[in-house]
Amino acid sequence: MPVICTKAIKRHFRLILRSPAPVIYECKRTCFTTLRKPYNSFQLRRSNSRNDSNSVINKYFVQSNQEKAMGALSPLDPSSFSRPEIAIIRHISLILDVDFENKVLSGIADLNFDVLQNTEEIILDVNNVTIQSIEFRDGTQLQYNIGSHVPNFGSKLSVSLPHPFVARQKLVLRIKYKTSPSASALQWLEPNQTSGKQHPYLFSQCQPIHARSILPCQDTPSVKFTYDAEVTAPEQFVVLMSAVRGENRDKRTMFQQSVPIPSYLLAIAVAALEHRRLGPRSLVWSEREEIERSAWEFADTERYLAAAEDLCGPYQWGQYDLLVLPPTFPYGGMENPCLTFVTPTLLAGDRSQADVIVHEIMHSWTGNLVTNRNFEHFWLNEGFTVFLERKVGASLIADAAEARRSRDFHSILGLQELSETINDHFGAASPLTKLVPDLKGVHPDDAFSRVPYEKGSLFLRYLEDLVGGPEVFDEFLRSYLGHFQKQSLDTDEFRDYLLSYFSGDHNLANVDWNAWFYGSGMPPIIPNYDTSMTKAVTALVTKITEEDKFSYDDVKSFTPHQMINLLQELIDKEALPIEKLRSVGDVYKVNASKNSEIIYRWLRLCIRSRDQEKLNDVFNFVNQQGRMKYVRPIYRDLYAWEEVRQQAIDNFLQQEPYMMHVSAYTLRKDLHLSD
Repeated sequence: MPVICTKAIKRHFRLILRSPAPVIYECKRTCFTTLRKPYNSFQLRRSNSRNDSNSVINKYFVQSNQEKAMGALSPLDPSSFSRPEIAIIRHISLILDVDFENKVLSGIADLNFDVLQNTEEIILDVNNVTIQSIEFRDGTQLQYNIGSHVPNFGSKLSVSLPHPFVARQKLVLRIKYKTSPSASALQWLEPNQTSGKQHPYLFSQCQPIHARSILPCQDTPSVKFTYDAEVTAPEQFVVLMSAVRGENRDKRTMFQQSVPIPSYLLAIAVAALEHRRLGPRSLVWSEREEIERSAWEFADTERYLAAAEDLCGPYQWGQYDLLVLPPTFPYGGMENPCLTFVTPTLLAGDRSQADVIVHEIMHSWTGNLVTNRNFEHFWLNEGFTVFLERKVGASLIADAAEARRSRDFHSILGLQELSETINDHFGAASPLTKLVPDLKGVHPDDAFSRVPYEKGSLFLRYLEDLVGGPEVFDEFLRSYLGHFQKQSLDTDEFRDYLLSYFSGDHNLANVDWNAWFYGSGMPPIIPNYDTSMTKAVTALVTKITEEDKFSYDDVKSFTPHQMINLLQELIDKEALPIEKLRSVGDVYKVNASKNSEIIYRWLRLCIRSRDQEKLNDVFNFVNQQGRMKYVRPIYRDLYAWEEVRQQAIDNFLQQEPYMMHVSAYTLRKDLHLSD
């Protein structure tokens, strides 16, 4: 979600930072007693303005010695060298040229800063970017230094200013640069890797901290900026970005993003594309070979947008387009503003994976409009989005009782995935199973899992039940989204706002914030979900494990998601004998399914039953698409099968050059090829 680094490198490290610049703001000492343990911290006096764009960073200026010793790269964000508390980017103007032959982007970035503290330097993040010059817009050349490279995090770019700048001044840095062919945010596909087989294809994936490989920037979600861009590409290509598309003339395409975004939402795609209209504010883009299927699959996009607005308020981004990417795209979807990227594995032919589109739409509010301050607080993006996705999905069902059952059923499916992630993948004691993990010295890609999604969503459901249900909690959600829109926040700020909003509700006094935020393993409390839609599945699982004769009538009335539930339940049981498993696959027509969620779970069952005859199907599946939700568990299952372990490793090494960086990086760890 590439050019692949095949070198095994150690990614956990300790970094001692110099003391930060003196804080010049008036501070007040505050004691937080609801965290892992009471500690003294500093909190800056905050503006009362709900839209104060500096408020998100003002309280984090002072970094403790303990944090420095544990490897935080900066006071605000353990994964960023940048110092936005000193000077913060407000707007970026890009002029880019797309060079398919050399696999680079080259051009100019004008970074517009507001100075917040007296300073003589600007610090940015870069990762394998070639800097050609840095200057003011009047041509004054500036001195700069690129620090030593930290594997997977990049380098600190320090720009010396010719004279001190003071608070409230503005400055613009003009940086001429080009990317590396191995930029971790970019995947350059050869024509034979595309559906059309005629033209190459470029797409990006900047989340979590890969924007620094596309341009020098403050690569932290605590910083939000607007941007405009002019992109030059060969005439036969369409250029798309995470912005409203403007004029296209003389091989140049113009873009404008007027809503502030964090750097991880900067996105670009360049390919031979066609589009179809889905609604008054939506197009779907893809290669010609997928365009009709894509238009049919996503025909209900406007309906989903309208339902989301009913819950969350007006959609603020203008355009909502979808781009169906080639199969190597490593995620189900990526919520780039104005242009959601989606995997072609969603093209099931039955619209059964619409929940992914609803999920990405909900990011237009949670994640894009209201953003986690850094990736330790990723659940504020993803937990909220899953929670809202299920509420909106249920709202599309006319019958209220059925809607409640459906919402709870999908929550149970999520709970299954959470349980497997925590108990089978990480282990219940792993610090990465915390809702708010400590990422000092840990790359956010290493922490990526279902935990922030499902544990976060479950926590919000627990709170919703505690304060009186959806009728009460929905009003809080709208207030929360309005209060923090266009800002970034952390978990403490969410908790404080919740407690302030529900100041008269004594039920919240019973919340164990420490256990929820900083406890490892499964959530301390599981909501009382309606299990009526799982009862038939549970009964059939018992039949499959205890009997040998099956009939298609057993599953004839099952929805696709009930079939997914069935297969996931079987994954969580002891492996079935091969002959019984084959009978299940044939009689229940699982073998013939076109639904990637069903195929994925079916192939995992075949691996767990050690069915050698299915290995070709397994390798074809992981080789034909790169969605990490599928390929990582399958490769882990193959690694656990000792007889085919080397075959799995060999297959990965053969495919690695064609994978995006994040896929190869994480799979190398899954296969124990790097630390």
